[in-house]
Amino acid sequence: MGLLTIIKKVKQKEKEMRLLMVGLDNAGKTTIVKRINGEDTSTISPTLGFNIKTMQYKNFRLNIWDVGGQKTLRAYWRNYYEQTDGMIWVVDSSDLRRLDDCRAELHGLLKEEKLAGASLLIFANKQDITGALRPEQIAKVLQLDLMDGSRHWKIVGCSAVGGDGLLTGFDWIVSDIGTRIFMHE
Repeated sequence: MGLLTIIKKVKQKEKEMRLLMVGLDNAGKTTIVKRINGEDTSTISPTLGFNIKTMQYKNFRLNIWDVGGQKTLRAYWRNYYEQTDGMIWVVDSSDLRRLDDCRAELHGLLKEEKLAGASLLIFANKQDITGALRPEQIAKVLQLDLMDGSRHWKIVGCSAVGGDGLLTGFDWIVSDIGTRIFMHE
């Protein structure tokens, strides 16, 4: 029995997923985590380090690793890659001047070997702000078309504050990971 088969059998019993939530600072990562978990989002401060939120979603237990996005913290992101089933990249769609930095950081992550099999959900956040780029425009700026067919990915427009689009995104990533890892035997 191969290692992958053993891992799948262990995960099958647990029905647990590890999601890594990353993106530049002020993109809305913590707000998304709190909103999806039904928590108060009125007082959120920058994440210094990381937060782990464990919650039930559908038939799965999600362990969401919300990692700070400040420039000084990005070098530490690699400490959180191990055993990641899905990655949620959050983009501030209204912060046009930092989109090049956003693209560079995302493409750096996509080269990481430990994240090679992880599903990728891109939340084009802050769609409720006037002037925010639409998900199709964000996909173009981030050059998502350069990804080869080896990675499952989807981009979803959302508003962390209002909650719009969040369930669509989480439904997709949970379903995508579920069909890859928790296969019926």
